[in-house]
Amino acid sequence: KALVAQWMGNLRLDTPDPVVNEMFAFSKIRAMESIYATKSGPMHGPGGESYYAAVWCNDQAEYINPFFPFVGYEYGNASALHSYKLFASFMNNDYRPIPSSIIAEGYDIWNGAGDRGDAAMCAYGASRYVLAKGDREEAQELWPFIEWCLEYCHRKLNPQGVVSSDTDELENRFPSGDANLCTSSLYYDALLSASSLARELGHSAAASRYTKQAATLRKSIDAFFAAQVEGFDTYRYYDGNDVLRSWICIPLCMGIYERAEGTIQALFSPRLWTENGLLSQAGTTIFWDRSTLYALRGVFMAGETEKAHRYLQSYSHTRLLGNHVPYAVEAWPEGGQRHLSAESALYARIFTEGVFGIRPTGLRSFTFSPRLPKQWNHMSLHDIKAFAHSFTIDVARKDESHLSVCVTTGGREVLKKTIKEGATVKCTLAQ
Repeated sequence: KALVAQWMGNLRLDTPDPVVNEMFAFSKIRAMESIYATKSGPMHGPGGESYYAAVWCNDQAEYINPFFPFVGYEYGNASALHSYKLFASFMNNDYRPIPSSIIAEGYDIWNGAGDRGDAAMCAYGASRYVLAKGDREEAQELWPFIEWCLEYCHRKLNPQGVVSSDTDELENRFPSGDANLCTSSLYYDALLSASSLARELGHSAAASRYTKQAATLRKSIDAFFAAQVEGFDTYRYYDGNDVLRSWICIPLCMGIYERAEGTIQALFSPRLWTENGLLSQAGTTIFWDRSTLYALRGVFMAGETEKAHRYLQSYSHTRLLGNHVPYAVEAWPEGGQRHLSAESALYARIFTEGVFGIRPTGLRSFTFSPRLPKQWNHMSLHDIKAFAHSFTIDVARKDESHLSVCVTTGGREVLKKTIKEGATVKCTLAQ
């Protein structure tokens, strides 16, 4: 009870919608509770009566670790650091791929799908985690691993400038070609976060290099993946893909909006959207919640607030109050909709990164782009524990096109201003 009370007291979502408030609160429980004391150290596991004492580059490194600092759960932060150190132990001078999963309490590996883009997952997650954690010592400790992962991805660029990999995180359940949209998008965002981190750590040359590489990669992603798919101006998931896939949402989550309009139309078309969220591939009955949760985050980020809000409400009602409750699920029919842990963190990240638009830019700084739905006159995130502070973001509607935003910490206002709807605010907390 005391532990749950701690989670409930930190990172509290307050909106006029009791369903999303409650599902956000439940998501913290499922995300935080799934950590195990193992022989090598604390390991967060997906659970679901199947996955324990093991970590994955997607579930842990990419999905949940960047979220732990926002809740301020120190055992969660410790498990995140431990997982990155486990993966970092596989760095090598020949740039052979790191394993997809470290199992058996940290003393064996599973690598049954080859290179899934795991280095991109780790670079993306680790750079965001250390920025949000705000601990310079941890940042310096993980910096060599982040650099290694970025260099690995750079060496895997194909002649068209996007990242090659054997498969993706769905491990050949669906085709992903020789280079998939997910891996390159993760690498793009990792370059941007690593550039911010490099500046914090005094590596100005690396910061400049990563910024330039990100700009080049963004153009390559558009040139290689942009396509008309089933009549929508969106992305093919890989070269030769001609059927809509749910992961076309991922560029939106990385701030890539060139194909936002057509992509959002495709995501919410009857070809992909169902009462359980997105189908993994149009024409099937298979769904994996993770892509739905990324999509809802990305559509908010892209500024389609009303549409995102409508589908968020639908999804939240189904998962919290429907017939298989009260958490986000892994997949169906595989696993019978197990409530794996990291998916709940992805639900919470719809709000931290989508609705409130928080993006770490330094160990004590971030930007945020609030997306307040028309049905709401206010929203708040109380006692956010990131950037080595405890702070609150309040957003209120001032008029039809303006919002009042306020950031407070320790009982004092750090920032208070009126912004145009859709604007991005920069905020720096005290060192």
